[in-house]
Amino acid sequence: MDEAATAAKPKKKKRQGTVYIEKDRCKGCAFCVEFCPTNALVMVEEFNAKGYHPPALAVPEACNGCDLCGLYCPDFAIFGVRVDL
Repeated sequence: MDEAATAAKPKKKKRQGTVYIEKDRCKGCAFCVEFCPTNALVMVEEFNAKGYHPPALAVPEACNGCDLCGLYCPDFAIFGVRVDL
């Protein structure tokens, strides 16, 4: 097989992920949005019970479940999980 043909072939996504968000635990620091490597998260305009803007998964197909959002969250309000396809 030709090397150029191999390089041009798009990679098949091996994992899909999702995040679970405890909206009322969030204090709106946006660390999860800032550190998401796939830019799958956004801060929503609605308020939680504490009066903060929580995150939401805006692009579910972009999430790979790496859990960087959960690692950076100081309030343990979000975590990601991976699902093998």
